[in-house]
Amino acid sequence: MTTSRANVSAIAEDLYVWLPPKRGWGLANCGLLASPRAALWIDTPYDPSLAAEFLAESRKRLPEGVEVDRVVVTHANGDHLWGAGVLPDAEVIATHEALEHIHYEPAPKQQHALVAGGDPESPLGGYLQRHFGQFDWSQTEPVHPHTVFRGELELRVGDYPVQITGLPAAHTGGDLMVHLPYQRAVFTGDVVFGSTPEQPGDHPSHWSGPLENIIGACEQALATGAEIFVPGHGPVLDRSGVQAHIAYLEHVRERAHALHAEGTPALDAARRIIAEQRYPELGLPERLVLTVSAEYRHLDGSAVPNVLEAMTQVALVAREIEASAGQPGGTPGPRSAQDAPAPA
Repeated sequence: MTTSRANVSAIAEDLYVWLPPKRGWGLANCGLLASPRAALWIDTPYDPSLAAEFLAESRKRLPEGVEVDRVVVTHANGDHLWGAGVLPDAEVIATHEALEHIHYEPAPKQQHALVAGGDPESPLGGYLQRHFGQFDWSQTEPVHPHTVFRGELELRVGDYPVQITGLPAAHTGGDLMVHLPYQRAVFTGDVVFGSTPEQPGDHPSHWSGPLENIIGACEQALATGAEIFVPGHGPVLDRSGVQAHIAYLEHVRERAHALHAEGTPALDAARRIIAEQRYPELGLPERLVLTVSAEYRHLDGSAVPNVLEAMTQVALVAREIEASAGQPGGTPGPRSAQDAPAPA
């Protein structure tokens, strides 16, 4: 059962953000926009326990008689979608393209069985239990969006405008960003993974790409003129924080393209980029396996692996990093997300 306590903070007028207390797989940021007549969630926590906690915290901040009646989902990864089950009467809004990604991932109960029933001695089984064992989807039913759209969609939450923009395939095939003009804030979903010197984050894990689209989405977020950027994971950023993330993405793209041109296979390219330790403060470097593999697919047209194949490669590289760090003379890997301090 999930035991972590998240922090809910006001970041603008009637706008709140839920920030998990540590970094790591599945610990996504969520938003609450409240008004005297209506309320909106932007993304949801991963499992029912965390989602119920966010709902209780949301209700403390809502006027009497107001409930959260809509949920905008920035993309269809379970850590942003599956918590919507605690709001059975709310309208769930996503892009039309997100429907395909829902079928790419295991359903919640399937994922629970994979995590709970895996062999802890195998690379994949041990990795899943270490990073996902804290979540409980044993009773979680799949969440199906009620409203899907292509392009743009504008809502109002009370008097507040909400501008929703579908993005070209980036983190997944079905991302969107949410711009709140009055609050001068953007929820980027996982096209941005937040990190600051004070609160280092994790390496992103991108399933779709290409990186050019992800960089373009970051630039599109900046083009709104917003001052507050809530990434899918990690600390809230200002404009310079998003620009720093663009520089990270450009670096990964440059190295992936150079290694591809040399004929280096995707998995070995990810190993090379990890070993260079350009961003040693970031956790979960093994997730570069996913991002580099996705970029290679756009360069050479290789097939899309299923989730278990992809995560098996991630788990193998994580084990290699740990073994290297433990060997005499080995190169220490970046800190594990599990060892990272909780955000202040």
